[in-house]
Amino acid sequence: MTDSSIKTQCPYCGVGCGLEVSPPAAPGKAVNRDSQGNPVWKVKGDRHHPSSQGMVCVKGATVAESIDRDRLRYPMLRESLDQPFRRASWDEALDLIANRLKTVCDESGANATCMYGSGQMQTEEYYVAQKLLKGCLGTNNFDSNSRLCMSSAVAGYVQSLGSDGPPCCYEDLDLTDCAFIIGSNTAECHPIVFNRLQKHHKRNHHVKLIVVDPRRTPTAEVADLHLAIQPGTDIDLLNGIGYLLLQWGEIDRSFIDECTSKFSDFAEVVQHYPPQEVAKRCGISAKEVELAARYWSESKRVLSLWSQGVNQSSEGTAKVCSLINLHLLTGQIGKPGCGPFSLTGQPNAMGGREVGGLAHLLPGYRSVSNAQHRQELEHLWQLPPGQISPSPGRTAWDIIRGLETGEVQFLWVVATNPAVSLPDLERVKAALAKSPFTVCQDAYYPTETTAYAHVLLPAAQWGEKTGVMTNSERVVTLCSAFRSPVGEAKPDWEIISQVARRIGFGNKFAFTSSAQVYAEYVQVTRDRPCDMTGLSHERLLADGPTQWPCPDRGNASPKRLYTDLRFPTADGRAKFSACHSQGLAEPADPEYPFVLTTGRLYGHWHTQTRTGRIDKIKQMHPEPFMEIHPRDARTLGIEDNQWVEVRSRRGIAQFPAKITSAIAPNTVFVPMHWGYLWADKSEANALTHPKSCPHSLQPELKACAVQIVPLAVKSTDERRLSVLQNS
Repeated sequence: MTDSSIKTQCPYCGVGCGLEVSPPAAPGKAVNRDSQGNPVWKVKGDRHHPSSQGMVCVKGATVAESIDRDRLRYPMLRESLDQPFRRASWDEALDLIANRLKTVCDESGANATCMYGSGQMQTEEYYVAQKLLKGCLGTNNFDSNSRLCMSSAVAGYVQSLGSDGPPCCYEDLDLTDCAFIIGSNTAECHPIVFNRLQKHHKRNHHVKLIVVDPRRTPTAEVADLHLAIQPGTDIDLLNGIGYLLLQWGEIDRSFIDECTSKFSDFAEVVQHYPPQEVAKRCGISAKEVELAARYWSESKRVLSLWSQGVNQSSEGTAKVCSLINLHLLTGQIGKPGCGPFSLTGQPNAMGGREVGGLAHLLPGYRSVSNAQHRQELEHLWQLPPGQISPSPGRTAWDIIRGLETGEVQFLWVVATNPAVSLPDLERVKAALAKSPFTVCQDAYYPTETTAYAHVLLPAAQWGEKTGVMTNSERVVTLCSAFRSPVGEAKPDWEIISQVARRIGFGNKFAFTSSAQVYAEYVQVTRDRPCDMTGLSHERLLADGPTQWPCPDRGNASPKRLYTDLRFPTADGRAKFSACHSQGLAEPADPEYPFVLTTGRLYGHWHTQTRTGRIDKIKQMHPEPFMEIHPRDARTLGIEDNQWVEVRSRRGIAQFPAKITSAIAPNTVFVPMHWGYLWADKSEANALTHPKSCPHSLQPELKACAVQIVPLAVKSTDERRLSVLQNS
C-alpha cells in the first residue's frame, strides 16, 4: 500500500476521467472508514488529466467505497451447478482449467472453446487473451461485451472512413458551432463530456445544441432543438437532413469531389426523404426537420456525438454511416470543432478495439479475414503460417447458440455479467445452465453469472493492478495500483498467462509484469492507424496520459485524425453509404402495442456489480421503474408508482410506473441495471430480443415490442409483501 497519492483513470464510462487517489488516512490522522468498517481511499479528479481537467461524477467520486465489498477472495470449484462451491488453491484451479482446455481442444477442436471479455479489462489483459486464443489456440472465439456496446460504431467507421478510431477529441467540445447528439443521454451516461459541452454552449449564444431522443432526458432539456423521434427512425431523419442540404446547395463540393466516393449513390437514396415524409415517419413536424438541417448548414463546425441509441440496433452500422454521410456532405471532418464522435461506453472499450477484442478483429486494427494481417501477426508472434484462423469467431450471441447446440464445450467469462446484460435472458440462462464447463473470473461474488459457473477465479480490480486504458478520444492512461489485491486475487493478465503456460505456451507468455505485456503489445501496432510504439508504462508514468497515434519515430501526431483529408481506404477517399431506413426489427403491433427502450441512469453502471454496493448510489436509485406517457397511463388505468407487468414475446418483468410527459406516447423506458440480485422480476433484458445488425452483429437492445398490464398492488411495500407470500 502506498503512502502517497496515485494518479489513475476512472473505471466506469469511456470518458476516461483522470482520478487522484489518496490513502485512507493522512500521517497522524484516523483512518477513514465506510459504514461496514472498511478503509476508504479518498478520490478526487486529477486536474492535470487532459480529458477531464479535474472534473468527476458521482460514480468516480465514490468508486473506492466498493473495493472491499463482497469480494471474491480465493478460487472456488464445484463439479456441477447443483453443488455448493468449495475453496481451492490456485494450483488446483489453474490445473483444472488447463487440463479441461487441452481435453476440449484435443477432442472437439479449439473452436469448442470461447472467452467472453469486457471493456473493463485493461489493454494488457485483452492482449494476452488475444494471443492465447487467436494465436496459440487458433480460434477467434474471443468476444466481449463491447459487442453489445460499440461494435456498430466500429463497423460504421470502417465502412465510411476505412478504419476504426474516433477522429475527434474532447477539445472539439470547446470549439464546435453545433453539437448534434443522437442516441445518447450524454448528461447522465457521459456526464463530464456533457458538462464541458454545456459550458461552451452557455458561454456562446451562437452555438446550437440538437438532441435526438424519444425521451426528454436531462440532455434534451437544455437543447435548442429536441427531436423526439419515434424509435427506429434515425436514418429517416438523417437522410431527411441530407435531402435538404442537397436541395439548398449547402454542401462542400470540392471536398466531395476530391476526398470521397459513392456520392451519387447517396444522393439518389436521400431523394426519397423529403421533409413531409420524414416528419410523418419520425413523428415530429416538418419544421423541426428543416430547423435541424438549417442549424447544420449554418454551422462551420458540426460535432456529432452518439452512443447506444444508435449502436444497439438491427441497422446500427447503417445509422452510423448515415450520420457520417452528413459530415462528408459538408466537409465536416478532420478539422477543429467538427466530426463524427462515437462516445465509447466502457473505460477501455477503445483499448479493446485497438487490441482486437472482438471475434472478427486482430490486434492493431487488423481483421481476421485479411490474409496479410494474419501473416503479420503470425510473424510477430512467431507462429507457423496459417495458425490464425481466417474465419471470424463466435460473437456474444453465437456463444449462447453454441451452448444450446453443444458446440461450445468450454466458456471463460472475464469481468462481465452476461446473465444480466445479454438480450432474451431466459434463453441465455438456459444456455448457460447447459454449459459443460464455465469459468467465471471476477472481482465480486456473487454476481448473477457466478450461479452458472463451475470455477470461480478471484480477479484483482481497479486500484489493485497496473495497466493501461484508452478513452473515447484515444487518450491512453496508465492506471497504477495503489493497494494490494484482496485475498488471493490476481490480475487478469497474470491468470490468463498462467493457464497459457500450463498448456504448453510458456515461451510466449513469460511475462513477469504488465509493463512487459504492454511493451510487446505496442510493437504489433507499428505502422498501423493506432500506432502506439512510442508509448510504454515508463513514458506514461513520466509524461502522463497521451493520445495516439504516438509512433516511436517522426513528428508528433495531430490531435485529430484525417487532418490531411486522406483516409485509410484503397483509394484514400472516404465513402458515402447509400442506406434506406428499415425501421425496428420488432415494431409495435396490436398485440404488443408499445415500444420498450432501455438505458442507463446517472449513478449506476452496467449491472450494478460495483455501483450496487455503494450506499450513496443505492440511495440515488433505490429501485427500477418504467416511464410511461400520461396519455398511455390514462388509457391503461395506471396510477403513478403503481406496479405494472411488462410482457414481450420472450419474457416478463415488473416495475413501478413513473408517469411523465418526458417520454413520447406509445414508448416506455426502463433502466437496464437490475438483475435478480438487486430486484425481483425487474430484468429489462428478460424482454429484449437478440436480432442484430448484419454488419456489426450488435443486438437491438434499444427497442422491442411489449404490452403493459397494471398489477393490483399499488405500492412497493404491497408488492414486496405479495412476493414474500408467493415465494
